[in-house]
Amino acid sequence: MRRYVDLSPSQRCIMTPGPVEVDPRVLRAMSFPILGQFDPEFTCIMNETMEMLRELFSTDNRWAYPIDGTSRSGIEAAMVSLIAPGDRVLIPIYGRFGHLLHEIAERCGAEVFVIEKTWGSVFEPNEVIAAIERFTPDVVAIVHGETSTGRIQPLAEIGQACREMDVLLIVDAVATIGGVPVETDEWMLDAVIGGTQKCLSIPSGMAPITYNDRAEAKLLSRKQVERGLRTGQEYAESTKLSFIRSNYFDLSMLQDYWSSTRLNHHTEMTSMLYALREGLRLTLEEGFEARFARHILHEKALLAGLTAMGLKLYGDPDCKLTVVTCVLIPEGVDGESVRSMLLNRFGIEIASSFGPLKGLIWRIGTMGFSCRENNILRLLGAFEAVLIRHGLSLPCGYGVQAALDVYEANEYKRNQFPMV
Repeated sequence: MRRYVDLSPSQRCIMTPGPVEVDPRVLRAMSFPILGQFDPEFTCIMNETMEMLRELFSTDNRWAYPIDGTSRSGIEAAMVSLIAPGDRVLIPIYGRFGHLLHEIAERCGAEVFVIEKTWGSVFEPNEVIAAIERFTPDVVAIVHGETSTGRIQPLAEIGQACREMDVLLIVDAVATIGGVPVETDEWMLDAVIGGTQKCLSIPSGMAPITYNDRAEAKLLSRKQVERGLRTGQEYAESTKLSFIRSNYFDLSMLQDYWSSTRLNHHTEMTSMLYALREGLRLTLEEGFEARFARHILHEKALLAGLTAMGLKLYGDPDCKLTVVTCVLIPEGVDGESVRSMLLNRFGIEIASSFGPLKGLIWRIGTMGFSCRENNILRLLGAFEAVLIRHGLSLPCGYGVQAALDVYEANEYKRNQFPMV
């Protein structure tokens, strides 16, 4: 019989657009004792998590809670609950994850309309508003931060237009929540989905969401209580043709579980909820202003270093996403070989890309706990060494020195961040 050694994963410097390194305090929280899902101590943790999620999403919405599953589970839960078969849905696409929204909307039975922008850019708000006027959708679904291209889509004007035209707006903020501002109420966003494994520095496995009264009205009109939980009256009301087609991702039932009713839906992911609560606590403890400034500072140092090395950046700089930097792979350089050497020799992971950008760019994430000075300097030094080993002629030492210049010029800001 085969014997297995103790599990001992390597310590990595993870500089991808997700997952990222997890704060040790979050890992510690995951080791705490298991509580029953209806234990008053545990339901208190649930309530505290909801309170902190409202702060994270900048909202007064009643509903702010996690979906148990990866970030995609939150996206699917929102879409399958808010898109009925036959609904008209507009998807503005400017990268891989816009195509994902298209795919899910089709699976919901929607009549889907798309507008597309060249990868590396985003839409002007009036382009999306014109498409809303043209296609008259019931729902618009859009990505806020597109990690496949490293771009960020402005949403405030789009949200206002959707509200004025009575269109529900679903926003994928998986890559942006906790790293850049996401103003749910101010931008009039009806449903927003976040992710744990990116700027929040929590393991993948939960998808925080929030939605407002407009969205709740839509999903309650499609509510169908699970058969084993129905009363006689609920049996009589269970003949709706437009009922939500998923059981696990049915927000109308999930909100009953997260309400004071505590109507059983599934067994909550206890240890992941501990992790989410601790990750949220740390985010709020740092403060949004300081947290966003930290991400901007380390992005600035990274960009200075890459530019000093003579590397070229990908995409329109006017809509660059702070927490993802895309670097063009120099001609004649094997991008995957560079990534492999960074990982195997230096313990540093960066990402490749997808679709039309596969083999053309590297993607570097500066998110959450991974977004630290020592990681930036380590990456730049290792990147230079690996590229030279791959035959690229570079000005030796310039990258790290340029980043150090940024840090020394921003010494006051740097000293405000406990994580650098």
